[in-house]
Amino acid sequence: MEAAHSPEVYGYIRTVMSMVIGLSLAQLLTRLAGFVQSPGKNRVYFVHIGWVLSMFLYIIHFWWWEYRLQSLQVITFAVYLFLICFCCLFYFLCVLLNPPSIDEYGGFEEYFISRRRWFFGLLAVTYAVDLIDTWLKGGAYFHSLGWEYPTRNVVYIVLCIVAAMTANRRFQAAFVTVGLIYQITWIFRLYDVMPG
Repeated sequence: MEAAHSPEVYGYIRTVMSMVIGLSLAQLLTRLAGFVQSPGKNRVYFVHIGWVLSMFLYIIHFWWWEYRLQSLQVITFAVYLFLICFCCLFYFLCVLLNPPSIDEYGGFEEYFISRRRWFFGLLAVTYAVDLIDTWLKGGAYFHSLGWEYPTRNVVYIVLCIVAAMTANRRFQAAFVTVGLIYQITWIFRLYDVMPG
């Protein structure tokens, strides 16, 4: 398999990735705009909105995180395919959060709970793939993140599995609330401490 060495390849890959990421963000923004346009059409569910906000944050963090790809000396087609598939996971998650219609459901709560296995199953896979993506940027970089990064991802994977299995509203609310707060603190601690 032929590998790519030129710096232009990095820009090309980021362009293709940005198209998929842009579609993902458009899904989330369309849902949020829909709530503003027709506030009484469907009852808002706190947990659903929490995951919309969480995915928005995760995606913009992912995009910032990916600038480290430029440190790769060689990019093979396998790496390129992996990165595009990683971006597609975000798109699928965002589509699950933004269905074209929920008329067959009583509202977003019923919709979200009925689709939780798909959503949290894909989210667990995303956190697992995230570990591989970080390792691609180099073992030294992976280890520079310390114990918290892999622990964080493993805990998220376990919690996603639990969230997929339970419809308990208190657990669902606690998971999205604590997860969103942790995600915000993690991002700011990561970029305030780590050298550019």
